[in-house]
Amino acid sequence: MEHLEQRYREHHRDDRSPDFIWAQPERTKLFSELVGGPGRRVLDLGCRYGALTEYYTEGNDVTGVDIDREALEHAEARLGIQALWADLDDPLAFLDATFDVVVLGEVLEHIREPERLIGQAHRVHPEDNPTHLHLFAPDDIRELLADFAEPRLHFVAGRLTRLHPRWFANVIVFSATKPE
Repeated sequence: MEHLEQRYREHHRDDRSPDFIWAQPERTKLFSELVGGPGRRVLDLGCRYGALTEYYTEGNDVTGVDIDREALEHAEARLGIQALWADLDDPLAFLDATFDVVVLGEVLEHIREPERLIGQAHRVHPEDNPTHLHLFAPDDIRELLADFAEPRLHFVAGRLTRLHPRWFANVIVFSATKPE
């Protein structure tokens, strides 16, 4: 883990300033809206120096995780967040349903098995409707409709649906026809 930490520390030092945020101001506004608050328990995976984290800490209880201890300590001291030094390719050291929000900003492309990290994020993020028995991604619905012809998905009912329908839709409406 120390070797990986050194590689990221050098990258952070040489290629990005501590206040660097990719696609600012769009991302800062979007992440602030999506995280919400106050009173949210937020897990920020790959928080680095906390430049983006700063936009959703106020009133929230934020835990930042990163491989670079120096960057993480900077975020902890500057923002007052809880910090955990960890390799995100390893299982997360948190109990199930610990956080209201899990942030993965510019992280998945650095992970050997992103599916595993998404699974861990799902594990520590509670579903807040106790009547739901299943959660469905678009591909899950397409798979359920595999025996139908012309399945179509429509992404609706979310204030951020226009930005990226597949990610921000609260409701997925589907239609299909019976095969001949």
